[in-house]
Amino acid sequence: MMQAVLIAHGQPSDPGPAAQALTDLAARVSLHLPGWSVTAATLAEPGALARATQAPQGRAYPLFMAGGWFTRIQIPARLAEAGATGWQVLEPFGCDPALHALSSAIVARALSDRGIAPADAALLLAAHGSFKSPVPSRIAARVAARIAADLGLGHAEAAFIDQSPQLSQVQGFGENDLCLPFFAAEGGHVTEDIPAALETAGFRGRVLPPLGLAPEVPALIAAAILAGQPVCAAECRFGLSAGQGD
Repeated sequence: MMQAVLIAHGQPSDPGPAAQALTDLAARVSLHLPGWSVTAATLAEPGALARATQAPQGRAYPLFMAGGWFTRIQIPARLAEAGATGWQVLEPFGCDPALHALSSAIVARALSDRGIAPADAALLLAAHGSFKSPVPSRIAARVAARIAADLGLGHAEAAFIDQSPQLSQVQGFGENDLCLPFFAAEGGHVTEDIPAALETAGFRGRVLPPLGLAPEVPALIAAAILAGQPVCAAECRFGLSAGQGD
């Protein structure tokens, strides 16, 4: 039986809920991968990665939104520590072109449901960002531009929790506009930090669920695992050096 593991950062202060959510996602992914065993591990859980990678080989799928230090350096190192030397690390969730296309489809549906023409709407892509590396902001800006081009939006931009431009400082968004959280799961950033920042900014549009909760995501992840595209593929190489953060 082929083996795969979904790997996420998790929540060090309270690892249980994030670990359970990732396990539930792994179960949904497995429905699209007959003949595979799909497990889950967060980096925040001591020993979780070793328990999930006891097979001699498999594919490790990072549920991260950018290809930075965690996906390029930390996950391979943690796998080596766990003795999982035969495991291949794949490109992360946020770097998948299929996810970028899905992002456009989600925004298109949301506008259609409200009867709003794309040319009359703007999009705010809410992402984490990083004070250490430009990689997360580059992929978010790239996705925002992709959605705008696909749909013919009046305007689209990315703003961040952890760097400039900050979500709390965005301006010019009205009731027709949308905010799409560029996140893989519904943690504290999505449920607390983003709403607080948007309230400070006076954002009056609709906030959509995070990308990782879209019903199409389990099948998308399954397809990526089957394709087996290794980490550091050209799609998400933004001049990252080994010392930069995710």
